Amino acid sequence: MATTRPALLRWAPPLVLVLTVAQLAVAQWMPGIERFEGKAFGARLLLYPLLMLAVPAAWWWQARRRPQAGRTVPYAAFTLVMAPFLVDVTGNSLDLYDAVVWWDDLNHLVNWMLLTAGLGLLVGPAVRPRWALALMLTGLGALLAVGWELGEWFTFIRHGTELSDAYTDTLGDLALGTLGSLVAALVVTKVLYRAPRRH
Repeated sequence: MATTRPALLRWAPPLVLVLTVAQLAVAQWMPGIERFEGKAFGARLLLYPLLMLAVPAAWWWQARRRPQAGRTVPYAAFTLVMAPFLVDVTGNSLDLYDAVVWWDDLNHLVNWMLLTAGLGLLVGPAVRPRWALALMLTGLGALLAVGWELGEWFTFIRHGTELSDAYTDTLGDLALGTLGSLVAALVVTKVLYRAPRRH
C-alpha cells in the first residue's frame, strides 16, 4: 500500500494537466458550443498549461541547483496547485457557471483553498514562525486573486457582455479568494506545525 500511494500521486499532476488541456482544446476548436463563446478559450489554452507547469518547473529548477539526498517530489502539492485550472475548465464544460447560480462563488472559494494549500505545502516547511506562514500564504492568495481578476478583465470582460456587473462580481471574487486562502493557510500551518504528542 505504501508503494502504491506514491505511484498514484506521481500520475496525478500529468492527469490533471491532460484533462484540462483536452477540455480547453474542445472549447477552442469545436464550433457552435454556445457556453464557450466569448470566454477567451484561445488565451486559456495557451496560458493555463504554462501556469499549471510554472510551479513544478520552478521546483525542479531549484532542486537541480540544490540537490539533497532523499528529497521527495511534492506531487500532492503540484496537484493541488494545478487542480483549480481543471475545476474552472470543467465548470465551463458542464455549463455550471450559467446553470448553477452559486457555482462561480464556490469556485473562487474552493480553488483558492486548493491553490494556497499547494503553495503552502511547498514553501511552508522553510517559513517560521507559524503566524508568518499563515500571513504570507493569505497575502499570496490575495495577490494571486487580484492577478486573476485583472486577467479576466483583460481577456474577456472589458469587451464582453459582463461589463455592467463586473465591479460587484470582482469584489465578491476577491473576497472569496482571500477567504479561501486564509482557510487554507490556517489548515496548512496546523498540519505543518503539528506538535508531537507528549506521552
